[in-house]
Amino acid sequence: MPYYIKFLFLIFCLILIGECRKHKSRKRRWSGAVESHKHGAPLTGKKIVDNTKSHKVKTDHLLRVDDHDFTMRPAFAGPAVPVGVDVQVESLDSISEVDMDFTMTLYLRHYWKDERLSFPSTTNKSMTFDGRLVKKIWVPDVFFVHSKRSFIHDTTTENIMLRVFPDGHVLYSLRVTVTAACNMDFSRFPLDSQTCTLELESYAYTDEDLMLYWKSGDESLSTDDRISLSQFLIQKFHTTSRLAFYSSTGWYNRLYINFTLRRHIFFFLLQTYFPATLMVMLSWVSFWIDRRAVPARVSLGITTVLTMSTIITGVNASMPRVSYIKAVDIYLWVSFVFVFLSVLEYAAVNYLTTVRDGKDRKLREKAREQSLSLAREQSLPCTCGMSHTGTVMVDGDGTYSEADTNSLAGYTRADAPEDTPEKQEHMVVHLSLDNESTGTKKKARFRSFSLMQNTHAIDTYSRMIFPGSYIIFNLIYWSAYC
Repeated sequence: MPYYIKFLFLIFCLILIGECRKHKSRKRRWSGAVESHKHGAPLTGKKIVDNTKSHKVKTDHLLRVDDHDFTMRPAFAGPAVPVGVDVQVESLDSISEVDMDFTMTLYLRHYWKDERLSFPSTTNKSMTFDGRLVKKIWVPDVFFVHSKRSFIHDTTTENIMLRVFPDGHVLYSLRVTVTAACNMDFSRFPLDSQTCTLELESYAYTDEDLMLYWKSGDESLSTDDRISLSQFLIQKFHTTSRLAFYSSTGWYNRLYINFTLRRHIFFFLLQTYFPATLMVMLSWVSFWIDRRAVPARVSLGITTVLTMSTIITGVNASMPRVSYIKAVDIYLWVSFVFVFLSVLEYAAVNYLTTVRDGKDRKLREKAREQSLSLAREQSLPCTCGMSHTGTVMVDGDGTYSEADTNSLAGYTRADAPEDTPEKQEHMVVHLSLDNESTGTKKKARFRSFSLMQNTHAIDTYSRMIFPGSYIIFNLIYWSAYC
């Protein structure tokens, strides 16, 4: 039994010694591989790892961030730092006529060289960082001139990218949405084109410290072909640059992103021009309505006037309160004048009709008085120089009655009927009221007022004058603004 225990103990010791030798050989093999990699010896079948990508090297140590003062620009007290800029427009979000501004989302990229950020690299590969390193190094202080609001997108993290190359070249990119002012001219609205500008400039550094320029000229600005607006057609994007002077600080490099927008007219044709034209045409309907139909013509005129007022108010509600006349104002107000004149035309027709009826009533009363006086003086048919013929029954007590008949129109003194005994109390007197000489005088007297007296003629001429004038106005308007 003791020999058996000794044998088992010996076997256990041998196994333990073997495991220890295996562990030592594995450790020696891995340490040798690391040493050979440090001396540049290639590893067969293994990928070469750049030390700039190794997690064992800290970024601050590799870029020597703590060894330099990054509050100063590169080459401080030396020549101006060239900073190239390029922009990619992601979207043109909105154009506001009321606020006179636009909103744009873009990728803004800066390119410069800072030798303080250079680092050794065997493969000449760059390093990419997020926005956390930006706060530790120097970056250009570019801002948007005349901007109202702007922000850097931060979903899911800040949309900032910093890429550093071994020779010290830096690419700094960020995604920004900016709302900037745009000076618009609405004198031709809605047949207008607007040119808006987004301006970039260094806030603190003059042209002696920082030279801001477009990195690739006109090709520095790129846009997405899918950019579109509901009311505008984007015609052209282009870039310019110039110096801006401030009396208190000096000269600064300023970059411009210019884009031209042309407004779509079809929306305004449907919402403004066609309704206004139809209201004007509707006001002409009153020229074909009888002048005695006062409720119909008055209600039609008031309806068209109020509708035109509503259209004008709706258009101006969506526009800034400018102090000059717009193209749409000319069209709407001229249309309003046409509608208003159609109402005044009926007012004139109604007034002249009332005046003429009053004059005719007075003439008839005067004719009756003259006929009665002549009939009392003589019991024969008489001509009284009036404008019509008639038969007057004169009673014995001096009263008379007029009947609109021409049964005695051709009677003379001899042809007058004899009085019968049964009707001694009545005397029939034929009144030839159409005296040739007096009729001729009256025609000459009232020939100049024939148009004013003939209210039918006013409506007849209005049916031609109003449409013709409005057509001429439209021809002049569209030829001038299109």
